[in-house]
Parts: sequence; C-alpha cells; structure tokens
Amino acid sequence: MELAFSAAEEAFRQTVRAFFTTGYPADILRKNRAGLALTREEHMRAQAALQAPGWLGTGWPKEFGGPGFTPAERFIFEEELELAGAPAIIPMGIMYIGPIICAFGTPEQQARWLPATLAGDIFWAQGYSEPNAGSDLASLRTKAARAGDDYIVNGEKIWTTLGHWANWIFCLVRTSAETRKQDGITMLCVDMRTPGVEVHPIITMDGSHELNRVSFTDVRVPVANRIGAEGRGWFYANELLKHERLSYAHIGRKKADLARLRALRGAGAPDPRRLAALDMELAALEIFVLRGLSGSLTPAAISALKILSTELAQKITALFLETRGARAMASPAARTYLFERAQTIYGGASEIQKTIIFRELSRGV
Repeated sequence: MELAFSAAEEAFRQTVRAFFTTGYPADILRKNRAGLALTREEHMRAQAALQAPGWLGTGWPKEFGGPGFTPAERFIFEEELELAGAPAIIPMGIMYIGPIICAFGTPEQQARWLPATLAGDIFWAQGYSEPNAGSDLASLRTKAARAGDDYIVNGEKIWTTLGHWANWIFCLVRTSAETRKQDGITMLCVDMRTPGVEVHPIITMDGSHELNRVSFTDVRVPVANRIGAEGRGWFYANELLKHERLSYAHIGRKKADLARLRALRGAGAPDPRRLAALDMELAALEIFVLRGLSGSLTPAAISALKILSTELAQKITALFLETRGARAMASPAARTYLFERAQTIYGGASEIQKTIIFRELSRGV
C-alpha cells in the first residue's frame, strides 16, 4: 500500500490546518503545547470548537451527526489535530460508546444520547475493569439483577478515566452465571447521578487525579438503558475495543515528538540511528492505521497495531529522557514518560494482545 493522498485529500488537509490556525481556541493550543493539564471546561471548549464545523464525531456515520469522513479524511484530520498541538478528543463518548450506540442502540437511545454527546451535555466514562478483572475482563463480578423494568446493579469498577468528570458511564455487568464466563455479560448505560453510584479518586504517582474507582450499591438502571440484547455485552465490548485500540496510534503526536527530537543539538542530540529506526516504525504504523480505518484488519492485526502503537510511544519518550538527562526530569516530558508506561496495559495488556494474535493464527494453520 502506497502512502499517498489525492489532490482533493491534500486540499482537505489545508482546510483542517487553516482551521487550527484561525478557528480553534488559541489559549487551549498554547496550554496544551506547554504540556499543562487542561480543565474539564477547557476540554469541553476544545470539543465544541471541533463540533462547530461538524468534525467532532470523527468515526460516526453522517446520519447520526458525524462528518462522514472517508478513512483518508479521518486519518488526515486526526493527524493535523495532533500536529497543531491540540488536545486529543476525549475518547470515551466520541470514539468508544458513540459508534456502538450508532450501530446497536435503539432509535430512542440514538436520539437521546448521540446529539447530547456531540453537544457536550453528556460526558461518558467507561466501566470495564474491576479490582479482580483487569486483563481477564471476562471474570468481572459486577452484577445486574432484573427487577421488572429495572436492573439492580451492585459491584465496582476501577481505573475509570475521568469518572469524576462524567455524568454517564457505560458498563459491562453480569446478568447471569454461565459456564463460559464471556456469556451472561450485558452492557448497560448508567446515569452517574443515580443514588448508589459513588466515585472514589485514585491519585497517581505524579500527583494527578485522572483515574477513579466507581462503586454501585443497589443502583436502579432502567432496562431501556441496555445496549442491545441481554447477555450480548461481550460481543459489543469487543466491537468497542476495535475502535479503542485503533485510537492509540496518535500518528501526528509521534511525528511532532520525533521532530522535536531531531531538533535537539549538541551533547543532548539523540543517536541518528535510533531516530531512523523510530521513523521506520512510524511509517509502518501509518500504513497499518489507514488499513485499520478502512476496515480491512482482522482482530489479530488490530491487536498487533495496538502493540506497535503503544510500544513506539514508549520508545519515543524514553529516548527523549535518555538524551536530555536530568534536564528532562523537571519538564512535562517526565510526566509524559511516566504516563506512557501504562499504554501497554490499558485497553488490553500487550500479553493479552499477543494471546489474541496467537489464537487467530493458530486457527488459520
């Protein structure tokens, strides 16, 4: 596959690039480029700016409020967003649950949740991992017992990113005990203002508050908030994870980071051979992502893409710290380095991705 864009696609790139120069909040660009954490309000302003030309729901079909991007246009848009130094779109609503509601939600759910998500009125969190069900997600124990037109939910979720900002959470819950642990799992959407929902902060080693534990005590959730059929949550979760794992590529951010590394001079300059190796990995990743956006990748290939994306991010940040030494420890780069350590764990640890690859290849032998 040759990585080349048409004249129309390059014209679209110039339109997107001009937007980030003239149509996007300059104060948010300055703050994000400096490596400073944004507030919830700033993230909402950033996403509202993207929604003004109709670009926020990048992967959504046009009939549900998305821009209807082609795979190449979506690639270009996401690359230019990161090259401009804009904050990444918060993915839980736009990239994770949004496409699932588009594909599997009822018309009532689509009308209720999709426009509100694009408008910023709904901020979603993701309720997957549990204290004893992280990489082995199918072992989850949060239960939802049917009681008439409601489910009664009890249990807890952990590592819930930005759960303290969210007003809705989509969760995997167990609605029946089956011999095969992947069965009997259902996907529910829960209003976090419901009595019995509590958010408990998790402060990470850099002192930031991004993660949380969310507990559910006799929480009543209407059956109308269930995505698809009862017991089919594992299927919907795997469809969602395809979108999630593809979102880790961050091609534009990696290009910008490598450009900063190449700009270093003197004793702190990186080894050009290592830079060249990272450039080659990034070129391969670009082609990989374009194939993924076109829908031509198998689950094993998406797992391989997730491994390549996250390990490359770690290599780039590690090289920066190695070349800058003690000077880097007082900069935002140190926080980025620490945060990237988690990339090969969240969204399915690399060990899990390798198991998926092995199983798919074994079936093909």
